[in-house]
Amino acid sequence: MNTIPLIFNERHINYTSVGGTESARKVLVPVTCVVLNRIEGQYRPRVFDNILSKGFDQVISVEHKGERNAAGDLARMYPSIKFMTALEDVTQGDLLNIAMAESRNRCVLVVQDDMCVEKFSFTPRLAEVLSSKNVFCCAPRLYSGEYRLLPTVFCPSVRNSVFTVENGTRLDDGTETLFATDLAGFYDRDKYIQLGGADYTITSEYWQKADLFLRSWLWGERTLISFPFELTYCFDTPEQDQTVDLSYLRFYLKNLLPVVKNGAAVIPLSSFAAFNSRSSCGISESVKQFNNARRWVSRNKYRFAMDAVSLIENWGVEK
Repeated sequence: MNTIPLIFNERHINYTSVGGTESARKVLVPVTCVVLNRIEGQYRPRVFDNILSKGFDQVISVEHKGERNAAGDLARMYPSIKFMTALEDVTQGDLLNIAMAESRNRCVLVVQDDMCVEKFSFTPRLAEVLSSKNVFCCAPRLYSGEYRLLPTVFCPSVRNSVFTVENGTRLDDGTETLFATDLAGFYDRDKYIQLGGADYTITSEYWQKADLFLRSWLWGERTLISFPFELTYCFDTPEQDQTVDLSYLRFYLKNLLPVVKNGAAVIPLSSFAAFNSRSSCGISESVKQFNNARRWVSRNKYRFAMDAVSLIENWGVEK
C-alpha cells in the first residue's frame, strides 16, 4: 500500500480532457457543477440538457476509464462542458479530486448523473443559501425514483468497541451528518483542498468517502443537511460495499487511533496491539502501515481539532 498523501492531488492520475471550449451562454449561478457518471449513454443528453438549463458558470463531467469515445461525442454536442476521462482504474473520489483541481469557482455542486435525469432543480437563490453556511459540505435530502425519502443523516457511533455509522433519526435544516451520500453535495473547494481531498491509497469507495468526511470533522470542519436542497435518483440507489479490508485498515489508522492531547494529535505506540488484532496483512506489513500512519499524524498533529472519541461523545450536542 502506498504512503498516505500529505497534500491535495499528490498522485497524478492520467486522464484526457475535451470540451469546455465555449463559455456558458448565460451564467445564472456562479458555481461549478461536477457530474460523476455511471449510467448508460442513452440518458446522458437528458442529464446535460437539464444541467445546462440551470445556468452554472462551469460544468465538468468526470468519466471512468473506457468512456473516452463517448466523451468526445458529447463534447461536440455540448462544447461548454469539459469532459475529463481517466485512463486508469480510479474511484469516484479520485475523479472528484481531478474535478476540484479544475474548478474555477470556490463553490462546487457535486451530483451523480442519475440524480439529474428527471427531477433536478438548482436555483441562484439556493446557491446563495448554501454558500452562506460556510461549511465544508451541505448535503441534500435524497429521494428514490418513487420519491421515497432515503437515509441522509449519518452519525458516528461505537458498538461493542467497534466504530459504526448509524442512521440518524432527526432530520431538520442544519442537522449534522457524518458524510454526504454518494459524494453528492455543495462543497467549499478551498476547504476540500486544504483537507487534502480523497485519499487515493484507499481504494474502497465507501471507506475513501468515510475517510475524507471523518477527517474533515476531526480537523474542525462540518457537513450539514440543507432542507431546501433536494436531489432525486432516477434509478435504483446503489449498494455501498462496506467490506472490512485493507482500505478499512487505512481508514482506522488515520482516523480512529489518533488521540488529541494538549492541542496535538498522536497515535500512541500502545495502540499497535489493537490495530494488529484487526489487521490481516501480517506482522511485518502491520508494523509498516502503523509507522506510516504515525508519521502522517505527526505531520498533521496541529490540524486535529478533536479525536474520534471526542467527536462521538459530543455528536448531536447543542453547540
